[in-house]
Amino acid sequence: MEPVLFYGVPHGCSFGSIVALEWLGEPYRLCRIDMMSKPEGEAFARVSPLGETPALLLEDGRALTESFAIMHNIGARKLERKLGFAQGTPEFDRLNSVLAYLHTTFHSAFSPGWTAYKLAEGDPNRQVLRSLARDKAARSYAHLQDLLDGREWLAGGDAKSLADAYFIGIARWGEDLGLFDLRKEYPRLHRHMQKLEADPGVIFAHAIEDENPATSSGGFRGHITLDELNPRLAA
Repeated sequence: MEPVLFYGVPHGCSFGSIVALEWLGEPYRLCRIDMMSKPEGEAFARVSPLGETPALLLEDGRALTESFAIMHNIGARKLERKLGFAQGTPEFDRLNSVLAYLHTTFHSAFSPGWTAYKLAEGDPNRQVLRSLARDKAARSYAHLQDLLDGREWLAGGDAKSLADAYFIGIARWGEDLGLFDLRKEYPRLHRHMQKLEADPGVIFAHAIEDENPATSSGGFRGHITLDELNPRLAA
């Protein structure tokens, strides 16, 4: 059976893994996980012991967690697509560096903002956390904008890569949380985002998240539920 990606909603970082799978073009399925309901249960725990998304159930029954690892697994499946590169090459090192930055520094910059989002409007800690998130994320946005100077894509090269797929799922958080006007504050980076937003794989991932009609340009074979996966997970 094809691999199954467990993706989180709303607006999870697993968005980038959906985009990468679309760009890859090989058969895959999706399993939707509502992260606001704090998913629990033995079936999901077999795939993701920490209850986090994304998680990728591989063809041989092994489960892979963490976006960084999942992205590299996707990229290595078909190197001719240039989503990823052979380890030991300069292209791999450059991609690995950008992807690691996105997965650690950029992603974690928004943590105080998401904590503030869950607090009541009048909570005195709310504004402190929002300010902290804006300060941390501003440095990351500025760095990523500088990175695009002279580059068409985040990891360089002549084609979009795993870095661009993961980036577009995280970069939106600044406006989701009401912390930035990216068009005004980071215009070059915003233009890169708009270019990616026009990509069929990104459009597809948005439709999947929003539960709207979605047309795959890749290998999407439909959704599957945890109940339907139980026999495979128990094997």
